[in-house]
Amino acid sequence: MDVSHPEIAALVRQALAEDIGTGDVTSQACVPAERRARGRFLARQEMVVAGVEVLPLIYSGQGGVDRLEIDRPTGSRVADGDVVARVEGNARVLLACERVALNFLQRLSGVATMASRFAREVEGTGCRVLDTRKTTPGWRRLEKMAAAAGGVTNHRMGLWDGVLIKNNHITAAGGVRQALENAKGCGLPVEIEVRTVDELDEALAAGATHLLLDNYTPGEIATMVGLIAGRAKTEASGGVTLETVRAYALAGADFVSSGAITHSAPAMDLSFRLEWLAG
Repeated sequence: MDVSHPEIAALVRQALAEDIGTGDVTSQACVPAERRARGRFLARQEMVVAGVEVLPLIYSGQGGVDRLEIDRPTGSRVADGDVVARVEGNARVLLACERVALNFLQRLSGVATMASRFAREVEGTGCRVLDTRKTTPGWRRLEKMAAAAGGVTNHRMGLWDGVLIKNNHITAAGGVRQALENAKGCGLPVEIEVRTVDELDEALAAGATHLLLDNYTPGEIATMVGLIAGRAKTEASGGVTLETVRAYALAGADFVSSGAITHSAPAMDLSFRLEWLAG
């Protein structure tokens, strides 16, 4: 996981400021200022780990941290009890950063684990699972990397890196053919949603090469794929869940996208265990 982007550093700073504020009064009140400690981040369930590479960003600006070791990098599959990372240094600093560190690990590991479950469901079908832009504000870059670490393919990062003509764009442009005509020469990949067989025929006649089939049942997807007959790539989307994703893949879609990978991923159970270092 490449955490070098300035957006990620800014997010970490914001998270620390939000939690620590003017100071960790509990640690200051009961832990001697010179006390040193060692902490271990432990998995408490099976998961795909993600976000461990954020830990150096969390601790680097706090001072007093002597050593940080990453045992299981992003993308690692771990079991209950496995050590994910270790940190050693001033006890107050380790305690002040504990919640922020766990928030990043738990959230991003949740996304990676959910993504791995989706990827596993479509194994052997030739279909690829895509994530979406249904991400936590400010966390998109990290959540997209976590999704990829879990085994799915990243779709657009934002509105700037691919043309996806949906129903409202079609209405605003004046129709399927006109929307595609207007998008010619943009220099970016173009995908267009089709809602009916007539729109499908119109899109193919206008040269569409990538079609979005939104809110269809797996049976309807199979019918549409049969009509397309390989003339364009297809993406099935709309309410796709872990329980239904394989049916959509088996219906013949080239891609299946699901917002659940990010918007419905439960946080994974990780804990931080501290021990006092004598001397």
